[in-house]
Formats: sequence, structure tokens, C-alpha cells
Amino acid sequence: MTGFAATRDRGAAHVPVLGLTVLYDAQCSLCTFLSDWLGKQRQLVPLRLVPAGSDEARHRFPGLDHRATLGEITVVGDGGQVYQGAAAWVVTLWALREHRPLAHRLSTPAGARLAKGATLAAAKWREAHAADRWGAGAYQWGEGWRYDPNAGWTYEAPACDSGNCSTGSTR
Repeated sequence: MTGFAATRDRGAAHVPVLGLTVLYDAQCSLCTFLSDWLGKQRQLVPLRLVPAGSDEARHRFPGLDHRATLGEITVVGDGGQVYQGAAAWVVTLWALREHRPLAHRLSTPAGARLAKGATLAAAKWREAHAADRWGAGAYQWGEGWRYDPNAGWTYEAPACDSGNCSTGSTR
């Protein structure tokens, strides 16, 4: 086994990660497959799997850009840490018993290139299969937009409990 040089401590010891929330696109077949797979893995750090852009996600993380979470995997640590893209994949693997050694390898400079490549490949797959979403039933697109093949696009403003919400559509 090859050793890797330790990286500079970024203060992680002061904010331990005791749980992670993985936000995934529930309308994406690859994302739901991976979410199901994650739920079946032995976890060293508990994972909560929450659909991105859902009411639950908005309630748990009101300050997060929920539109962005639909476009890129986002993982939120219980200490407020936010990981996106390749870093989100690495931290998710780090939480899994069988895959923590792989996460450590992917956190090196060489491994980070591989993790980024895997993330880009998943994004390309999602892009290529985005048309599949339109064929079966309605498609939700965050921020209150919904497309139904029979009715077209409709907008329903999200609930506003804080009184500090947008009053108009952004699309």
C-alpha cells in the first residue's frame, strides 16, 4: 500500500462531522439509484438522504441555494459544512465503512482529478438523459416550477413563513 503525504489541518478537528445530509435530484434515475445504494451501505457517519429542492431540504437548510443543489450533488455536514461536486462525493464515500480508504485516496491531488472526472462523467450522463424526465409524468424544477406534458409549465409560489420571501417568479 502506498502512503500519502498528510495535508495541512483545516480545523476539522474543531468541528467534527457526526452526520451528513446528501441532497440528491429525485427526478434523476442515476441519482435515485445512488441514493438507494448509499442507504444500503454500512455507514461510519450517518447519512440522511433528502431530495434536493424539497420542502424538507428548504426547511433544514434555509440559507442554501436550493436551485444549485438540483444541478450538482450537495452534502451538508451537521456542523454546517457544505460540500459540492467532487468534494461531496469524496465526503460521502468517507462516511461509508467499505469506501473510506477510497475516499482518502481521492482526497489526494491525483485522486481529486479522478473524483472530478467521475463527477463530470455523472453530469454528462444526467445531461444526456435529461430528456427521459419529460417522457413520464410531471417534472419538478425547484422554486415552484412544474412541467406536466398535458398542462405545460405552471408556477406555484413556495410557502413563505419568514415574511422575507420573493413575490415573483424568477423564470
